[in-house]
Amino acid sequence: MWFDPKCPWAWNASRWLLEVERVRDVEVRFHVMSLWLLNEGREGLEAWYERWLADTLGPVRVLIAAEQKYGTPVLRDLYTAFGNRIHHEKATIGRDLYLGALTELGLAEELADAAESTGYDEALRVSHRAGLDPVGEDLGTPAIHVTGPDGTVNAFFGPVVSPVPRAEAAGRLWDGVLNVSGTPGFFELKRGRTESPRVS
Repeated sequence: MWFDPKCPWAWNASRWLLEVERVRDVEVRFHVMSLWLLNEGREGLEAWYERWLADTLGPVRVLIAAEQKYGTPVLRDLYTAFGNRIHHEKATIGRDLYLGALTELGLAEELADAAESTGYDEALRVSHRAGLDPVGEDLGTPAIHVTGPDGTVNAFFGPVVSPVPRAEAAGRLWDGVLNVSGTPGFFELKRGRTESPRVS
């Protein structure tokens, strides 16, 4: 799964996937994408969304820096540490949040400096493109890739879900998502959102 840590829909999808691990033969690996990069250079964004995007680049830089230092598996717990602070504690995104998450996991505190460094941006772009290019049409997060038994990759955007399905309900959603996304020629199933995301 490719995620931007500030996106509440990605957070819900990630918590759903961790539930899926408990009831299906699935191993989740997390990767970083960036809503800031996705919207870079776009005109006509709503003012509230431009404001919302303003603090999204720092966290993904820190995550990429941690991945480069410790390897991709570190993203699983670091995303959780970031997400709990952002989505549940409503912490301000900034250095204190980064230091708190890094300290919680016993990771190098100097990684917080990456938030202000352009030195990780090329690696961020590579990760971002790896996640979104197979999905197509500049869709965002959550972006999920599922490798089938024959090695082919089924890549898709979503699901956008609230609240997080738990236990066997998570497994049933997984089964359905695989069925529709794996159908040749299937492209979209969508309905209007009737509520803001309820993160859990």
